Amino acid sequence: MKNLKRYCFALDLIDDEKLIAEYKKYHEKIWPEITASIVNSGIEVLEIYCVANRLFMIMEVNDTFSFEKKSKMDNQNPKVQKWETLMWKYQQALPSAKVGEKWLLMQKIYPLNNN
Repeated sequence: MKNLKRYCFALDLIDDEKLIAEYKKYHEKIWPEITASIVNSGIEVLEIYCVANRLFMIMEVNDTFSFEKKSKMDNQNPKVQKWETLMWKYQQALPSAKVGEKWLLMQKIYPLNNN
């Protein structure tokens, strides 16, 4: 069994039903280049959940992943840049985000380990 590290993130969508529906529609069929960039960075599991306009992302990564590597790969990939620009039409930073921050890394505050 692989030893994956889990990260959780939060982000808001603009609170508009039409925009939220459009955002969800894009995620029904992610561009193949985006999926490839995710997989090639060492991310093995990525899930996004939505309630109202709040997004929650769970990311499980292998030991080849680093945030620095992913950022560098994304900055050099025109298709990823196009996707990120398009998604920002629907997204809005959390109130606690710094300028330019999108997905904010969440802090785990409670783990139940029942084994």
